[in-house]
Amino acid sequence: MNRTLRLSLVAGVLMVSSAVLAKIMTPTERLAQVRAPLVLDTAIPTSFGDWIEEKDLTAQVINPETADALAKIYTQTLSRNYVNRDGERIMLSIAYGEDQTSGLQLHYPEVCYPAQGFNLASATKGTLTTHQGVLRVKRLQTSLGSRNEPVTYWTTMADKVVLGGYDTKFAQLSYGLRGQIPDGLIFRVSSISNDPQQAFKVQDDFVRQIADALPVQSRSRFIGTPGQQ
Repeated sequence: MNRTLRLSLVAGVLMVSSAVLAKIMTPTERLAQVRAPLVLDTAIPTSFGDWIEEKDLTAQVINPETADALAKIYTQTLSRNYVNRDGERIMLSIAYGEDQTSGLQLHYPEVCYPAQGFNLASATKGTLTTHQGVLRVKRLQTSLGSRNEPVTYWTTMADKVVLGGYDTKFAQLSYGLRGQIPDGLIFRVSSISNDPQQAFKVQDDFVRQIADALPVQSRSRFIGTPGQQ
């Protein structure tokens, strides 16, 4: 067998092997279809702890993503305003997607806000202690004209909190190796305030109380599983 023929055979074997491996590693099981349906409007309570929904202020919630992006990437979205007994207000925005593969994965606020004209003054990672465990979050300071909007958010992929970059890629690979296509969501709380540190404290209080009020059977899909953050 001459050298050219051997090289051709080796190349052919490698091509077939790559095709077979790609087929084997292509996830096919959608977790959204094998788990209980997630309905944001009913899973998220309208009142809990010190907080109650303030329906007449819904228009104040600004979504930094375009309508086209929302329709393409997300299966459901939810936006609400809440007020507590002290008159402090929180804007809640949740977007859920059934397919967290590379082309359809969640869009992160530090990208979406500037794309819609907001100034992004800072974006830092942090933690938020809840009764269910320590939640990894991101803190943003954004503004649009005179509107100063501190933001706290995190994203989940199935039952894991992921914060973008290698964190998200590793989770995708982990599920993919098991043949699974994870669902996921972005959970964002924000408020209008010129005092970001005070705003973050109020947001933390809101998150702790809403985490306690989430349905037990779906709580991990919103805040991840303690110990697997």
